[in-house]
Amino acid sequence: MHTRPSLRRTRGARPRTTARLTAALLTAAALLVSACSSGSSTSAGGAADAVLAALPRATPSALSSYYSQRPRWRSCGAPGFQCTTIKAPLDYAKPGSGDVRLAVTRKRATGKGRPLGSLLVNPGGPGGSAVGYVQQYAGIGYPADVRAHYDMVAVDPRGVARSEPVECLDGRQMDRYTQTDLTPDDQPEQNAVATADRTFAESCGAHSARLLRHVSTVEAARDMDIVRAVLGDPKLNYVGASYGTFLGATYAGLFPGRVGRMVLDGAMDPSLDARQMNLDQTAGFETAFQAFAKDCVRHSDCPLGSSGTTPAQVGDHLRAFFRKLDAHPIQAGDADGRKLGESLATTGVIAAMYDQGTWEQLREALTSAMKKNDGAGLLALSDSYYERDADGHYSNLMMANAAVNCLDLPPAFTGPEQVDKALPAFEKASPVFGDGLAWASLNCAYWPVKATGEPHRIEAKGAAPIVVVGTTRDPATPYRWARSLAHQLSSSRLLTYAGDGHTAYGRGSSCIDTAINTYLLAGTPPTEGKRCS
Repeated sequence: MHTRPSLRRTRGARPRTTARLTAALLTAAALLVSACSSGSSTSAGGAADAVLAALPRATPSALSSYYSQRPRWRSCGAPGFQCTTIKAPLDYAKPGSGDVRLAVTRKRATGKGRPLGSLLVNPGGPGGSAVGYVQQYAGIGYPADVRAHYDMVAVDPRGVARSEPVECLDGRQMDRYTQTDLTPDDQPEQNAVATADRTFAESCGAHSARLLRHVSTVEAARDMDIVRAVLGDPKLNYVGASYGTFLGATYAGLFPGRVGRMVLDGAMDPSLDARQMNLDQTAGFETAFQAFAKDCVRHSDCPLGSSGTTPAQVGDHLRAFFRKLDAHPIQAGDADGRKLGESLATTGVIAAMYDQGTWEQLREALTSAMKKNDGAGLLALSDSYYERDADGHYSNLMMANAAVNCLDLPPAFTGPEQVDKALPAFEKASPVFGDGLAWASLNCAYWPVKATGEPHRIEAKGAAPIVVVGTTRDPATPYRWARSLAHQLSSSRLLTYAGDGHTAYGRGSSCIDTAINTYLLAGTPPTEGKRCS
């Protein structure tokens, strides 16, 4: 896609906002494992035969020192929050060979009623800071009743933000990387895409060699079990959004007997291979764009058409605008001299597809760019997606995103020739975004570490009820993924939100919020097949 790193980036749960796409609360996407899987056969479409196997119930003696840690909490961040650091083995196969230090934050339960223990929250990714999410939103913005009965807790997964972050490119190098032309018109431009991905991968290998082999989702899930034990909770209560659903489902597959109340919102499907996942997401973004297009032409300020203009025509107008920017980037008022070209403009549009509350902002940004040659609005949307600040500094979101994605699954494509052959399928899935999204899927081709994961199913037999939430027009985690994961998990309840945007909890549906809050507080899952709008 025109968004530089993996298409498999998704954003996680956050408060609905009209003007702000803060990626401290928005994150990325990936999948899968093999270290604890049995079998490896996968069909071309990604229907995995492998099943994630549960770990032994007893904690190995070699890990006992990690499980028995006594953390030292200190005040941090906003009032009421505490922070600590917890150790986990770098390599679970060799616990004595080195550690990683995990950043953990919590806000103690505020009410006087019966305490329900800790509620671990992950907003998505891979690469999004869960610590930042809880301190900025969940710890103060989750429903009051939930915060009254639970300690709100988050841990940055290994390699992310405060937990020994993966490092790759510096700010200026990232600026160049995010502007790579992902709609190459000839062989030299195709070679440039490959060179950009290779340079990114080599930089990660040079700066983060120690970590790159040990940032898989399986390892992050095992880390969460150490955190659970250190907090003194017999079972893990958990809300995961977007990639956080894959992390949570992986935990359930590894430790089914330790699952407490678990909500997986904006669910991912671990049975898919990387190519099929990216193709599904391409179709998901097209679905979201169609919804945006229908809404846009109802407004007098829509720069892509007016009443009577079809979504297909809106798409044609947007593609024509992108082609114009490809040839002639426009000024964007950027202190570092960046102009708005096709890549950054497309990223800005993609960013706004995650939340229908941002559609007005997108219309305004497109109007400024198309009619006034002012690209500042679209550049701001793009920068929020990449977590780039005004000083030109990027968080490690995209570095960690690639590191986890490329370890969890074999690459979607191993070279430009494969991408070229797949273009018709991607363009069919999305006439607006398909070609760019296909080229974005090349990002793991040159990764310095071989993937340890594979597509697999997660059954989590013996787990307590798990609530899987899917949104029918979710761009980043298509609804079919929620249905698939719910079918795989032996104890799942599928909760459907018929609407737009990425994830559903805390985004304005009282039906969804009531169902999830009732489950978290009383342990009563929604009825099977419950549907909200």
